[in-house]
Amino acid sequence: MNAHIRSLLDEKIASHLTGSDSHHEEAFRLFNGFYEGYPDLVVDVYGRTLLIHDYAEQPNAEFVRETAEHLKSALDWLHAGIVKVRNGSTQSAKQGQILFGERPDRKIKEHGVWYALDLMMNRDASFYLDTRNLRKWILENLLGKSVLNTFAYTGSLGVAALAGGATKVIQTDLNRQFLNLAKDSYSLNGFPIHKSDFIAQDFFPAVARLKSDRQFFDCVIIDPPFFSTTERGKVDLVHESARLINKIRPLISHGGTLIAINNAVFLSGRDYMRTLEDLCKDGYLSIRELIPVPEDFIGAQRVGKPITDPAPFNHSTKIAVLDVKRK
Repeated sequence: MNAHIRSLLDEKIASHLTGSDSHHEEAFRLFNGFYEGYPDLVVDVYGRTLLIHDYAEQPNAEFVRETAEHLKSALDWLHAGIVKVRNGSTQSAKQGQILFGERPDRKIKEHGVWYALDLMMNRDASFYLDTRNLRKWILENLLGKSVLNTFAYTGSLGVAALAGGATKVIQTDLNRQFLNLAKDSYSLNGFPIHKSDFIAQDFFPAVARLKSDRQFFDCVIIDPPFFSTTERGKVDLVHESARLINKIRPLISHGGTLIAINNAVFLSGRDYMRTLEDLCKDGYLSIRELIPVPEDFIGAQRVGKPITDPAPFNHSTKIAVLDVKRK
């Protein structure tokens, strides 16, 4: 590891050593190389587990090993380390391999709520750190509400809703394995698990079924993957955000809320806002607020620039809360 990278990491370590998480139960982004001067490297911490994301075009195992050793020495409470290699030659390299220790953490706590983890289940870490502020907003604003969480993945937004006092939460995702991790989060928090609240089905037929059953929700969350295609339909966040939002609008009660998330790095914030504003022209949607990605997730240095300008959002993960009226 060269002196420059070591210095960058040491600065971030020093800033996090002043934190209040003495039990090391939380999760945070320690280093975001995309913004902080070294785009080949991103470092996250989940509880006491180090997670290194290697984004290099030509992966360098020796560099990763040296980085892990340095961080393990500086953060002596770490008990496990994992590396995910974006351009790895095998699926296991992409999903994660153990660098040190044996048992990666299986849960973290955020805003007093427990979330289950499976850090090597998928290409990402099974829990998105960039939506921390959104989970806090959900905790504080959905008391007594019914919620539909589409493209739920491992269900963290729905878990936050229940923790905030939502009366009912339906979680939908194509992958049953992801929803099973959501159930683990329910168990960690003592929430009852009802089979009917978890719909393992493609988005399009799942939404069609809810419409045919004439179900309505006080809040609908739509957080699609960047791009996917199944036999039932296509998800394209660059070109078809409006189409996806219009699919779920009929499920939202009068006076309800739509939380729309778009994480396409190739879609500028201005273009996404234009899409939302066009949807609001009929007077039945209005933008209430934009929820920023946590500044510590983005990084302090801001040496690098995003692929497209996210403004008026602060990151390519673009989160908007809209108010809904019905005819």
